[in-house]
Amino acid sequence: MVFSSTIFLFLFLPCTLIGYYNPIFKGRKFRNYFLLLVSILFYAWGEPKFVFVILLSILVNYVIGIIMDKSEGCMRKLWLVVATIYNLSFLFVYKYLGFTLDNLKFLFPGSSISVDIVLPIGISFFTFQILSYIFDVYKREVPYQKNIFNLGLYISMFPQLIAGPIVRYGDVADEIEERSESFDEFSEGTVRFIMGLSKKVLLSNYLGVMADNIFLLAKSESLSMVLAWIGIIAYALQIYFDFSGYSDMAIGMGRMFGFHFLENFNYPYIAKNITDFWRRWHISLSTWFRDYVYIPLGGNRVAKHRHILNILCVWSLTGLWHGANWTFILWGLLYFVLLIFEKFTPAIKKLPTWAAHLYTLFFVCIAWVFFRAESITLAVEYISYMLGMSGSLVGPSAMAYLQEGGVLLVIAMLCATPLYHKITAYMESRDTTHWGYVAVVASIFIFAVLICIKATYNPFIYFNF
Repeated sequence: MVFSSTIFLFLFLPCTLIGYYNPIFKGRKFRNYFLLLVSILFYAWGEPKFVFVILLSILVNYVIGIIMDKSEGCMRKLWLVVATIYNLSFLFVYKYLGFTLDNLKFLFPGSSISVDIVLPIGISFFTFQILSYIFDVYKREVPYQKNIFNLGLYISMFPQLIAGPIVRYGDVADEIEERSESFDEFSEGTVRFIMGLSKKVLLSNYLGVMADNIFLLAKSESLSMVLAWIGIIAYALQIYFDFSGYSDMAIGMGRMFGFHFLENFNYPYIAKNITDFWRRWHISLSTWFRDYVYIPLGGNRVAKHRHILNILCVWSLTGLWHGANWTFILWGLLYFVLLIFEKFTPAIKKLPTWAAHLYTLFFVCIAWVFFRAESITLAVEYISYMLGMSGSLVGPSAMAYLQEGGVLLVIAMLCATPLYHKITAYMESRDTTHWGYVAVVASIFIFAVLICIKATYNPFIYFNF
């Protein structure tokens, strides 16, 4: 079930809010049980055959958490290993087994083994949430959860179940046990949800049409340099508004139910270098790898060659996490090279602001080509168009796309900066414009809903991960 679908907006979410805030059963236990139930129903709506995966994960990790808490020394480490292997085995079988067998067939042509496995929605996200719980219990940074239903709620909470943000157990543990809902929190959550919805249906979907058409065109004919850049800029904006829009909707719904999820984006396209970009993009994933992979490997407190290997490990895994395809692995390795280059090239920090922005956006767009392309060959060919190595400089198709979608691109670029936040903060701070602000938000919601009603099915990009 997609957040931007009419069945979610007009049936699932209203019924969930009515049930959650019913005047008869108002206790914390009821509200947690109710939220757990609707979260399981939400997952079962689109993937009923995979409900057992998440239910089994809840049960097994609940038991392991209890046993690990009571264990010491080698036994404690053993249970950590068991839990890690168990959780990653699900991820491997569903997401990477087919990819592994395909590569083995390439290496050993005589092999005929192949599988066609459907990927459970959101498995990468809830697996990492489960692992963060296990790791933090092992390190005694959080107490183990004694109530299996509360642990189940943490793992399966529907606002962030499918595409994040990846919520740490320690960030919501107290709120699962005791939280306070208020009208102000609910209102702020509603506005955040509407803004996320508008990002998805008013910007991302239309940018996606432009990007898809240009990438499809690249398969059959040469692109001009300008058209290739229009396509990748459209995709860069599409994926930002798609994913940050989902995160906004998830954070907003969390606020409606009294939860405070951490931010997942902080205007990444205003970054001045690649390191800064990854402090702003998909923050919950980058901090997960930092805390559970990079730092345990020694971080930057080791010899230079070990430090480089640590970064290589993190970015190989980051690429692989996004998908079982060599394009994603190369995407991760490209960021590894860029980050190493920045670490050992002090001159990057001395670039003028405008040059730093251009440098960052140039390489981020190059990286997005690998992320978007269906194969390495197509990615390399597309980049050759971007660099003017093949095709013309400007063609009639490029001018047509600029005439038709140029205004959309400019609006999207402005919305990807803090300008919108500054305007809304100003309006909220002035009592005279309060009702005007409400009217603007309401108008945006109505417009977005009208688009949703007319639109065909258009899932979020990160549903695939």
